[in-house]
Amino acid sequence: MSDFATRRRMMVDTQVRPSDVTEFPIIDAMLTVPREAFVPRDRIEAAYVSEHVELGKGRVLLDPRVFAKMLDALDVSNNDLVLDLGAGYGYSSAVIARIAEAVVAVEDDETRHDEAQALLTEHHADNVILHNAPLTEGAAEHGPYDVIIIEGGVEVLPAAIEAQLKEGGRMAVIFMEGALGTVKVGHKIDGVINWRYAFNGTAPVLPGFETVEEFAF
Repeated sequence: MSDFATRRRMMVDTQVRPSDVTEFPIIDAMLTVPREAFVPRDRIEAAYVSEHVELGKGRVLLDPRVFAKMLDALDVSNNDLVLDLGAGYGYSSAVIARIAEAVVAVEDDETRHDEAQALLTEHHADNVILHNAPLTEGAAEHGPYDVIIIEGGVEVLPAAIEAQLKEGGRMAVIFMEGALGTVKVGHKIDGVINWRYAFNGTAPVLPGFETVEEFAF
């Protein structure tokens, strides 16, 4: 049996802290939530590696460094309502739930959604509402949100998602251009999202967030 608690501490000490993530709530949450519980059974040994973990169907669990730096850039506090888009098996939501007031998590795959629901209940993430819907739709009925985080790459950000960010709210997005990715944080001011560079990071582009090729006739 692998000692996952030791691996978890190593992940934080060798991947998260050296990336200038020093906020105690993030460190504490990532030391507490058992990442190995939220990956497919055949990927459990890869739970703490410093890369994305394949979830199937082109989806990944974001690498710990990228995820931690996104949370750090968002400066999530315990009175924030957070929309977590692309929750997978629920790891990101379980971590954010320990930092924020509440999390609305959206997962489009029904099987993953059902497993995530069971895992979040088992690990006492009672302030997470899990929503089975296309990621491009978000969960407008529970919004607007103080914070939005997208667990995958984005070429085009759907207007429906932008609309769910509260005035004065902020969102973190991994914008992909080919193989290159840039994480940006956007703040909504007077109804417009103003983006600023946060750090370089990549992830596979989520279904529905791709650039649609224009066909010329």
